[in-house]
Amino acid sequence: MKLGVSSYCLDSLIRKGELTLRAAIDWAASQGAQIMELVPFAFKFEDADGSIDYESIKSARRFASDAGVELANYSVLADLCKDDPADLEAEITRVMKHIDIAAELGTPRMRHDVSAFRRPRGRNGIDEFDRLLPQMTDAAGRLADHAAKRGLITMVENHGFFVNGCDRVERLIRAVNRPNFAALLDTGNIACVDEIPEVGAPRLAPFARMIHLKDFYIRGSDPGDARDFDCAGSWFTTQAGRYLRGSILGQGDLDVPRILRAVKESGYDGDIAIEFEGLEEPRYATKVSLDNARRFWG
Repeated sequence: MKLGVSSYCLDSLIRKGELTLRAAIDWAASQGAQIMELVPFAFKFEDADGSIDYESIKSARRFASDAGVELANYSVLADLCKDDPADLEAEITRVMKHIDIAAELGTPRMRHDVSAFRRPRGRNGIDEFDRLLPQMTDAAGRLADHAAKRGLITMVENHGFFVNGCDRVERLIRAVNRPNFAALLDTGNIACVDEIPEVGAPRLAPFARMIHLKDFYIRGSDPGDARDFDCAGSWFTTQAGRYLRGSILGQGDLDVPRILRAVKESGYDGDIAIEFEGLEEPRYATKVSLDNARRFWG
């Protein structure tokens, strides 16, 4: 097992200019991170005209090499459930470009969403999932085929409220049926659709090629400051109406030691990245999360 962090943990500091990408990678290395996931929110690997910025990619590879950290994954948002065929084709083309970026970065994997995180709540039912499964399967298969030419694994994360939950993620992976299409298991996001993380995590672990390790506070009634679809520190609602907010790993309401024990006993021994999205100072929160993850795994 190799443990590290997602750049998403430090995204707010990079946005504010308190850290550069290089400084973020160096900081992660100083905390003992072995791997790093790159999420291009506060930084980009594209020029203003949308073309691939090969120089920034070379720089990122050099930063990681100098720090002794492996670039384990590249993760982007995507929506393969678009109603307009032209919009869907444009989205597939866009994600293919990001696959090319991941290949240039030298990551072995790339995670892309299949459904928008902010898909309207009323369109998340199983009838919609069954209706769109052929479209999602075809689009994700095309992306996996493109990734195979670049030597990459593509992954769907159990993310949001539509392509989440053990049954739905497994159905999609089995339908795509590509050796290089797998799951990025997020141990916290299982709670977004009100499944039990310590039960769901080992169910999805056999399909996983990477894990996001996350913790949440959970409340049954409105704690105040709740915002729909806002998970950057605010409370947000699950599919069934519970309230979640990101926490430091091991300090929230998820049974993280039990989750990790179940994952470990399932035989998973791949890369694990901390994904912190709470209110605490990001460096402090990520350091404590890393320390706790090592202790729990051991």
